[in-house]
Amino acid sequence: MTYLAKPKFHHPALPKNALGFTHRDYEGSVSTLCAGCGHDSITAAVIEACYELSLPPHRIAKLSGIGCSSKTPTYFLGNSHGFNTVHGRMPSVLTGANLANRDLIYLGVSGDGDSASIGFGQFAHAIRRGVNMVYIVENNGVYGLTKGQFSATADRGSKSKRGLTNNDSSIDLVAVAMQLGATFVARSFSGDKGQLVPLIKAAIEHEGAAFLDVLSPCVAFNNHAGSTKSFDYVREHNDAVNRLDFISPRDAIKVDYEPGTTQIVEQHDGSRLALHKLAPDYDVHSRIAAMNYLMERQAAGEVVTGLLYVEPDPEDLHKHLNTVKAPLNTLEAKELSPGSAALEKINASLR
Repeated sequence: MTYLAKPKFHHPALPKNALGFTHRDYEGSVSTLCAGCGHDSITAAVIEACYELSLPPHRIAKLSGIGCSSKTPTYFLGNSHGFNTVHGRMPSVLTGANLANRDLIYLGVSGDGDSASIGFGQFAHAIRRGVNMVYIVENNGVYGLTKGQFSATADRGSKSKRGLTNNDSSIDLVAVAMQLGATFVARSFSGDKGQLVPLIKAAIEHEGAAFLDVLSPCVAFNNHAGSTKSFDYVREHNDAVNRLDFISPRDAIKVDYEPGTTQIVEQHDGSRLALHKLAPDYDVHSRIAAMNYLMERQAAGEVVTGLLYVEPDPEDLHKHLNTVKAPLNTLEAKELSPGSAALEKINASLR
């Protein structure tokens, strides 16, 4: 018999964060994914990031689509708002929720099938509009729920578990996100918690469209010889562009950034990310350089991980639309119906 309910009682000696919450307070239900699934490692990283940031769970809204990846919000932040949309439609639902209540922290979780196939258009528009969110794609290159067909991110020439070869070109969601104007773009590996947790923390603190592509091998259908998204392949070809850590907000630090040194990337809200610059010609503030670097390393058969691009002064959808500062559900009748004089003024401005 399998028990999926976790005990409600916590040991009194469990460590607590600044809000008095334990690590358990950020967990959800017991995972029903395959044992060893990379998605569970991403779940653990999300829990750790929210715990370390001392985020109030009620201020977080988690949304997902359909797929193995979209099941994972069930396994973290059990005391947060949650919405499971239909296949590929998570970005539009998240956009609407964000416009209605800008005070929440929005975490969108999707997969390579959910975002690179049926939801590709939704993904593109959410990114180009600059919705203030953390968009995580748990990328394994297959459709795990339907027995391992190639997804749109599967590399050309890779082989399926049944021995079939993928002859289609792959969609690189990181490159697409940068081209569409995402102001925070990163890639990581589900098995590299030391890199992934700081990236998630920085993405949460970033005010704008933050996109994380996390390679997450499918242990059931895409972790075999011939797969370019298996544990062994990614570990052997991982080219980390920087060494990452997250530094709590404090007085600004100015440094000269030369190859081989550390740069403190200033986030829009004052939080910072410490980066160790390994590539002498790499600049996290240059969108063009980042895209070129991706293509160069891809041609060399390497997987680039780390913070690839960050906009020093990002803007989000609310800034573009000049929306009100308060959530829509807090507006009163006098603000929602200002009267005929206000309407006449708006009409006059459009003539």
